[in-house]
Amino acid sequence: MEMRQFVILTVFLCVLCVPAMAGTKYMSGGPDLTASISGSNEFSPGNDVTINVKIENKGLIDIKFVQSGIVERDDLPNTAKLVTVGLEAGDAPIVIKSDPQMIGDIPGGKSVQVSFAAKVNSNAQAGAYNLPLHVRYTYLSSAEQQGQDSITYIYKNNDETIGLPVKVRSRVYLEVISATPEHLNVGNEGYVTLKLRNAGYEDAESAIIKISRNGNSPLIPTDSSVYIGDFPRNGSVDCRFKVSVSRDATSQTYPLDVCVVYRNQEGDTQTSDPATVGIPVGGKIRFEVASEHGTLSPGQKKVIEVEYRNTGDATAYNAQARISAVDPFTSNDDTAYLGDLAPGQTVTARYEVSVDSSATPKEYGLDSEIRYRDALDNSQISDTMKVRVTVEAGSGPVYTNPIVIVVIIAVICGAGYYVFIKRKKK
Repeated sequence: MEMRQFVILTVFLCVLCVPAMAGTKYMSGGPDLTASISGSNEFSPGNDVTINVKIENKGLIDIKFVQSGIVERDDLPNTAKLVTVGLEAGDAPIVIKSDPQMIGDIPGGKSVQVSFAAKVNSNAQAGAYNLPLHVRYTYLSSAEQQGQDSITYIYKNNDETIGLPVKVRSRVYLEVISATPEHLNVGNEGYVTLKLRNAGYEDAESAIIKISRNGNSPLIPTDSSVYIGDFPRNGSVDCRFKVSVSRDATSQTYPLDVCVVYRNQEGDTQTSDPATVGIPVGGKIRFEVASEHGTLSPGQKKVIEVEYRNTGDATAYNAQARISAVDPFTSNDDTAYLGDLAPGQTVTARYEVSVDSSATPKEYGLDSEIRYRDALDNSQISDTMKVRVTVEAGSGPVYTNPIVIVVIIAVICGAGYYVFIKRKKK
């Protein structure tokens, strides 16, 4: 029992000897934010880039008091609270695509990384630039204690701008001065002459101009590259390419991409961003049958005349027309030479056609097509056309009429009988 009383007394004395809990009071020190680009700060014209910015709080606390009776503070004066950062282009040839971002609190001695999407202009001038980074935050300016159990916080807002240095590399930028098509029609091959200028800020060595198809454009390069050698800054060059146009295109302007592959001053191979140029395409070479339908009678052989007209936008060279004779028609002369047909020109072809004597009187359609050569001497063939031919009953030669045949037979028989009687009398 005495031992137990001793232990209780000892614990009671220890509690009496423990000092009151001490609080902390900070007399100086606030946020000190710095910013820098994490990774490379060099960018090439025309590129989509991500700019990673590291924001660091270097704020320190100089003086603090620890004593009893001080209410403990919830926030430290060197903590940047509710930090919002926004990046702008300033005078740099860069487009910032990201909006200002809220990144929360940054305690003293800590850092946060934030990313911004950007686009460097294709024709950006090489050089060094500063991107303004706007930083806004709130911090604990002071705290006033009232009595032993309450405290009043006083916060302040701070706005500052930090310059982020970036560098834009030199690069070749293609400018299309003119684009001239030659014999470029739907379904044919032709040429495109491009006049190009090096509008960038770098001299290109061992340059190769290349053209390529733009998406699903009907313009398809046949000769896609031309070597031009040195291509200095502000220099210009003319390049001629062969291009084909698909048959399902129409008469309008279609896109074509062009770029330059070159060696820069460091000896590295570079490719410029593609420049898109519109190329006008002429309409397809088309033909139509301009003549009225021909007429034949069952069993008749006749030369029919068919007029063809070039309704397209280009000349057809060495044109040759052909007609397909199907039952009940036959022909030993189903091809006709037309020569050169300019747009709007009409020419007549002649075919010798026979129709079977058992043909049903009605209107028939015979397939016809024209084979020709385009301006580049490529063989082409037109769409199929219909030549209308009408078979009319009773309008054929007299020897095909059954009544006439009976009469002729009767006349022949009568004449023979007359000759027989006359000879018998003699």
